[in-house]
Amino acid sequence: MGTPNKADVLTAPVVTKELSEFLTANLGQELALDDDYFTLGLVNSLFAMELVTFVERQYAIEVQVDDLDLDNFRTLGRLRDFVLAKTAHRGAAA
Repeated sequence: MGTPNKADVLTAPVVTKELSEFLTANLGQELALDDDYFTLGLVNSLFAMELVTFVERQYAIEVQVDDLDLDNFRTLGRLRDFVLAKTAHRGAAA
């Protein structure tokens, strides 16, 4: 089972930068790692689904129903940690 070459170089700084760029472009402001964009009222349910779709496509992962816990997606830092956890197995398989 092949994975994108990009997955081999995923690091916290790389994922943080990519997610930050996506969020900034779509929410219209830069966010700190712990800014809760749901609590700040920057995200609606439609954007939440767009965020899930972006993460799945960008990192070639499948977000399962059990993964849809809001705590995985509410801040840049938590989202980064979620992506890194979901892709961690790729390095071990190589």
